[in-house]
Amino acid sequence: MTQTQSISTQHAPPDRRKVVISVWAIFIAEFVSLLFANARNIAQPGMVAELNGMELFSWLIALPGLAGAAGTLLFGKLSDVYGRRTIILLSIAIFSVGLAISAMSTSMVFLVTAATFMTIGHFPIYPLCFAVVGDLFPPSQRAKWTGLLNIPVAFSALLGPVLGGVVAESMFGWRGVYWGTIPLNLIAGGLIFFALPDTSQKVKPKMDVLGTFVMVVATTTLIFGFSWLGTPDRFGAGVIQLLISLVAWVVFIRIEKRAEAPILDPQVLFNRTFFTAAVAGMLSFFGTVTIAGYSPIFVQNVMAVSPTISGSMLTPFSTLVAFMGVPVGFILAKTKKYRGMLIFGYAVVVLALLAMWRFTASTPIWMYVLATGIAGMGLGMLPTINAVVAQFAVPKELLGVAVGAIFFFQMIGIAVSPSILGFAQNSTADLENGLKLVFLVSAVALGIALLLIMTIPEISLDAGTPEKSKTSITAVPMEG
Repeated sequence: MTQTQSISTQHAPPDRRKVVISVWAIFIAEFVSLLFANARNIAQPGMVAELNGMELFSWLIALPGLAGAAGTLLFGKLSDVYGRRTIILLSIAIFSVGLAISAMSTSMVFLVTAATFMTIGHFPIYPLCFAVVGDLFPPSQRAKWTGLLNIPVAFSALLGPVLGGVVAESMFGWRGVYWGTIPLNLIAGGLIFFALPDTSQKVKPKMDVLGTFVMVVATTTLIFGFSWLGTPDRFGAGVIQLLISLVAWVVFIRIEKRAEAPILDPQVLFNRTFFTAAVAGMLSFFGTVTIAGYSPIFVQNVMAVSPTISGSMLTPFSTLVAFMGVPVGFILAKTKKYRGMLIFGYAVVVLALLAMWRFTASTPIWMYVLATGIAGMGLGMLPTINAVVAQFAVPKELLGVAVGAIFFFQMIGIAVSPSILGFAQNSTADLENGLKLVFLVSAVALGIALLLIMTIPEISLDAGTPEKSKTSITAVPMEG
């Protein structure tokens, strides 16, 4: 595609009361989804111990992650066809049924299977809430409200671990985290049903079953391929998996070009603005995984800091990651520019990771807090900007696909980065040098993302005001 796409949309004067209720509905749905995720993380040791399933713990992360990634992309497409309200309700229903089945688990295999089903509905809820913003608000207000969607993220991050710990230690145990989420889901679902407008298409196109199947194969082999590369006795199998994944992705792209209703529309995939932001966003999770997962190991085992103090040292990072999206949304709404903010965000993370690469056992605590805090500021900016870019880069009828695809790429980053970073850590003889190599590899990954972002086109976010009836958004596709 080489031609510039021009999108014109009509915005009727909004019913303020319905918009307010709709915003509360997606805030609560998003909050419940993320609250469960944060609470479950604290309850996981109890469920693994009770079900005697430590040897299958990695599968409890990998298989649900795969199902959730596929569900996010698929439900994003379905929401463009059948409407955001219908698909969010379907997601909440699958999520709730999966919660009940998981709570009745009698073995680790049972739990992994139930959790895999559950995440098909659980994972899409968060990105679908971002897509709803594009339905409710004119372009001039989307950036602000996309930023405000980080408020439920922040509160769930603060409350989830506490509630998870309290419930897990109560008479209900870890199963109480699952059972307790179901009534909250019912409340969120009721609000979604009564508040959200119907945005379904009158003509329902044929669904892309073949493309969906090939995408699942491509994603599965990609994630397992990288996972097995880090295991000496499975290195060859990992290479084979990656080759299969490469072939599957090529086949997938060819299928999507011919499909009547592709799950990942070529207008999205080959849009230069979208693709650049998506790939860079995927690479950004090398930084997130490194700081949240590996840096505490460095602090406790190399710098000889206690776990309690180590946790408090990471608090500024966690807080900034959770809250930075709010002011970023307001800045985007004011300036209508995102390219400079993206460059700044990636650049400060690269600098922070390079500083951490030079850390030693004698590094002062304040320097660690400063470096991770700066990284948290940069990483906290990126999701909001990426979601806004996805909304403006493609036609509105592909909004669900674009937002779902942005989060799909992020999930790939979450799934792939631990394998590569783990391989880097284990490639050296001692722990300190291994962790420092992890910091360097992450800095390189974020550096590549920064170089990509420096090439991203600056499309206009100044699409008028709510009073103007007609807006025009220009997206710059990739050449070819």
